[in-house]
Amino acid sequence: MTKKQLGELITDSQESLYRIAKTILASDADCADAVSETIVRAFSCLGTLKNDKYARTWLIRILINESRNIQRKGARIIPFDEIPEQEIHQTADYSELYQAVMTLPEEQRIAVALYYMEGYSIREIASMEDTTQSAVKNRLLRARRTLKTLLGNQLEDEE
Repeated sequence: MTKKQLGELITDSQESLYRIAKTILASDADCADAVSETIVRAFSCLGTLKNDKYARTWLIRILINESRNIQRKGARIIPFDEIPEQEIHQTADYSELYQAVMTLPEEQRIAVALYYMEGYSIREIASMEDTTQSAVKNRLLRARRTLKTLLGNQLEDEE
C-alpha cells in the first residue's frame, strides 16, 4: 500500500475512527488525540502491513491500541464536581441508547460499535481485538442482554 492509498483510506475512515475511539474514551479531545496518533502511527508503520486487503482492520487495531494507551495514561481526567456546568448539560443531549452503551464494559462497547455501528463481521472484530470469534459473539450476546435490561428498566420507569 502506498502512502497516498493510506491517506485516502484515512480520509474515508475519519468518522468511523472517531466513533470507535468514542466507545473507549469519553472526552472528545482524547478521541481526537487517539485518531491523530493513529494516523501518525499508521504512516510510520506502513511497512508492517502485510496485506492491503486488511488495511482498514489494521488501522482500527492501531486506533484501539492508541485509545487504550490514552486511557491508561489517564489523560485529562477531571473529577466530576470540577466539570463546568455547561459541559454537564452537553452530556444530557446523548440518547438513552448511547448512554446505555457507554455503561457496558470496554470490550463489549468496542464489539457493539464495530459490529452494529461500523458493520464489521465477527471474524474481522476478532482479528482487530486479537481474540477468538467465540469471544466476540459472547461479548455481543452479553451486551445485548445488558442493554435490553437497562433500556427495558428505563421504559418501565417512564410509565
